[in-house]
Amino acid sequence: MSASSFAPAPEDVVWDLPGDGPHRLSLLVLPHAGGNAHAYSGWRAHLPADVRLLIGQYPGRGARFSEDLPGSVDDLALPVAEALPADTGALVVLGHSMGSLVAFEVTRALQAAGRTPHGLVASACRAPVLPNQAPVHPERLDDDELVAAIKERGGTDDGILDDPELREIVLPSIRADFAIDDAYRCTAPDVRLDCPVAVLGGDADPIVPVDLLGGWALVAGHEVTPEVLPGDHFYFQQDLPGFFARLNPVLEAFRATARATTA
Repeated sequence: MSASSFAPAPEDVVWDLPGDGPHRLSLLVLPHAGGNAHAYSGWRAHLPADVRLLIGQYPGRGARFSEDLPGSVDDLALPVAEALPADTGALVVLGHSMGSLVAFEVTRALQAAGRTPHGLVASACRAPVLPNQAPVHPERLDDDELVAAIKERGGTDDGILDDPELREIVLPSIRADFAIDDAYRCTAPDVRLDCPVAVLGGDADPIVPVDLLGGWALVAGHEVTPEVLPGDHFYFQQDLPGFFARLNPVLEAFRATARATTA
């Protein structure tokens, strides 16, 4: 029996980083293509103590390294939805880049299970009903060409990409993720989310220009006014405190809405 035949432990699929006190809200973060949970663990220091940070870990990395690489967005999203702790309380789901598509599918899965989140935050990503306007086509690229494409997008430590041994470890999962991102498009008829949607992006993002961000209105069921911050595709890395100065009020607004609807 292969290692991938074993179901991963829930704590390996969803990292749980609580604050110092009782949590009033949980934030589930879904990483970008080629990303992993560790890349977002530093967010803990920028969130209020009463926000519980949960981070999805995809197959092929971390404690899930020995699992089969993902072949579809369901391979990324469904294990996260299934491993999510039952006691999240008010839940907001956030994804960055391809992670926003995963967040969308996690939200749909939770919605179908009667656990609709209190909000979705999509960062630097096209609407899920639209085709990828900037595909990478990893199947056409050798390793050096793929590394060049990753460096151009940013978000990955160049030291990892320039180290032959580390590169050999990370490139398979990056290839798999980019192939999923290239092909993904939600074609379910009249798909709508039952929770409010907020959208963030960088004003100089060459991968997902600002004028594409409003497309999330197609699945939100309401008009979307994107929050645009200075920076490129990984704008939040360039000013993490500034990013959280914009994100934390969004989380608080979702929490206030949750309180109002349950009162």
